Amino acid sequence: MTKPEAVILKPGREKPVQQGHPWVFSGAIRHIPEERADGELVDLKAHDGQWLGRGYLNRRSQIQVRLLSWDRREVIDEGFWQRRLAHAIEGRSRLIEPAQTDAYRLVNGESDYLPGLVVDRFGDYLVLQSGTLGMDRHKIALAEMLLALTGCKGVVERSDLGLRREEGLGESVGVLAGDAPPDRVEIREMGLRFHADLLGGQKTGFYLDQRVNRARVATYCQGMRVLNAFAYTGAFAVHALAAGADQILNLDSSIEALGLGEENLRLNNFDPDEQESVAGDVFEVLRDWREFEDERFDVIILDPPKFAHSKRQVDAALRGYKDINLLALRLLRPGGILATFSCSGLIDADLFQKVVFGAAVDAGRPVQILEWLRQSPDHPVAITFPEGAYLKGLICRVG
Repeated sequence: MTKPEAVILKPGREKPVQQGHPWVFSGAIRHIPEERADGELVDLKAHDGQWLGRGYLNRRSQIQVRLLSWDRREVIDEGFWQRRLAHAIEGRSRLIEPAQTDAYRLVNGESDYLPGLVVDRFGDYLVLQSGTLGMDRHKIALAEMLLALTGCKGVVERSDLGLRREEGLGESVGVLAGDAPPDRVEIREMGLRFHADLLGGQKTGFYLDQRVNRARVATYCQGMRVLNAFAYTGAFAVHALAAGADQILNLDSSIEALGLGEENLRLNNFDPDEQESVAGDVFEVLRDWREFEDERFDVIILDPPKFAHSKRQVDAALRGYKDINLLALRLLRPGGILATFSCSGLIDADLFQKVVFGAAVDAGRPVQILEWLRQSPDHPVAITFPEGAYLKGLICRVG
């Protein structure tokens, strides 16, 4: 009997693929053809031979096939990549008002039907993240296409994701195509200016997914003393001051990030000497402040990094989110505002809300939810890929 040339699923495992989900986990697969190398394109078939889709293979990953197409007639060639990139870029042109910002996401991975590929635009420069082996093989060609499609000056690679280890890849940072960016790239956001460090900053250099949320949270800050915890580049602080906040305290574990935050204050004509910056572990600092009655705030913003990178980390992450929200609730003045976020995709919005509920019960404080928040619209979520809705937030009033 001739071995099949396609990846074959086990009986009863085809439904998610038929419904458009792009991931095929190892436990769903019955057969992988030996002649197919990791990173290569493969066809995917049901156990009865029905053709289901086409994507790229990686035996080393738990997600062994990532689907690119559900159309048997579609050829994955240079024209395919051009069309997908052009479609993603065109979609942003209808979402982004150039007068409002020149920094936004151009390609959002699976939700733009390009699994493993993220591209952010910062003015005249692009930052590309390749998270999977299959996409990594195309990154240089994709960078050249992106330059041609956008007219940008250069493409920087920031493929320093932990996800790459699971794909058998190491970190990769540098210039992929075109010119290298300056040490600081200036971007605009809703009338404000920011510096982004594309080669050395966190993620792709700036948290673009919080753009809309920064403006929403700022509306609660007029005349208030604001704690911006996990401050990073201080973007929430700049928006709060622009909205009339009385005083800002930026708190972050990174001295370098706080320095960039002070740059951003100056860039918007705010004096860093009139504000506060504290370097330290946020959990430890907030615990220490419980003992000091003068360390109380009208608004606290919690925008921590991802706590859960895998399913085995979810329980610890939930404890972390509850702890940090409990500490914040105890430091808020009566009637204060808590803006709290989670970017852990493995923790959905309902579960995150339950965590904040548990923290409120333990703090013995009544809490009202005023707004539910999510990632900015240039980070769309394909309806077939709910995992793409990773960012969730609550704006709460605390009695």
